[in-house]
Amino acid sequence: MSNDVTAPRQHSAPGFMICLGWVAILGCVIFAVSILIADFVVPNHDWIADTISDLGAGRYEFIVDIGIYAFSAALIACALLCAHVHFGDRWWSIATIGLALLGLIVFLVGARNEYGDRDSDGVVIHVYLVYALGLIMLAVPWLLSKGFADISAFLAKALKVISLMWLVSAPPFFFLPTGIDGIYERYLGLIAMAMVVLLGRFFIQRGKALNGGHGECFSTTFRSISSPVRFCFLPLR
Repeated sequence: MSNDVTAPRQHSAPGFMICLGWVAILGCVIFAVSILIADFVVPNHDWIADTISDLGAGRYEFIVDIGIYAFSAALIACALLCAHVHFGDRWWSIATIGLALLGLIVFLVGARNEYGDRDSDGVVIHVYLVYALGLIMLAVPWLLSKGFADISAFLAKALKVISLMWLVSAPPFFFLPTGIDGIYERYLGLIAMAMVVLLGRFFIQRGKALNGGHGECFSTTFRSISSPVRFCFLPLR
C-alpha cells in the first residue's frame, strides 16, 4: 500500500463557493424578514422593548424559528467556505471552528428557546448560549481579518470594524433598561448579519471569477454520446 499523499482533484470548486455564498446571504434575509413578520403578527409585541427571544415563544414561534434556523445555516455555510478556501494560519482555523460553533449555538437558541415562555430552565440555558455567542462573535471577524489582509483589504478592514463594533456594543446590552433592549438586540443582530453577508458576497465574487464570470450554482451539461441528457450538480472546475 502506497503512503504517498495525493492532491485533491478539485482545488477551487467555484460552483460550491457560489452556492454556499448565496446560502449565507439568503439565510440573513430570511432571518430579517421573519423578525419583521413576527413583529406585526405576534399580539401585543413591542419591537422596541421586547427581544427576539420573546418572538420565539407562543403560538407564532414558528415564524421566528424559521429565521433562526436559516441564520444558523448561513453561519454553517460561512464555516464551510472558510474551511474550503483556507487563507490563513491556525487563527483562520480557529475562526472557522468559531463560525461552526456560532451556527450550532444559534440553532440551539431556536430549538431550545423557552426564554419567552419564562421557563426557568430555558432562561438558564439561553443565558449561557448568549454569553458563548457574544464571546465567539467578538473573536471570529478579528481572526478572519488577518487571513483576508493580503486578499481583500476592504474585507479585512470591514471585519475589524465589525469586531470593534461588537466589542463596544455587546456588553451594554446586559445593563440596558428593559424598555429598549428589544431594538438594541436587533442592532446587534445587524452587526452579526453584516459579517455573514460580507463573507457570502466575497465568496460569490471569488467563485464567479474562478468560473469565468459565470455565477451558476447548478448547470446542465448536454452530452450527445448516444446517451440521454446528463445533469451535473455543482460543476467543480
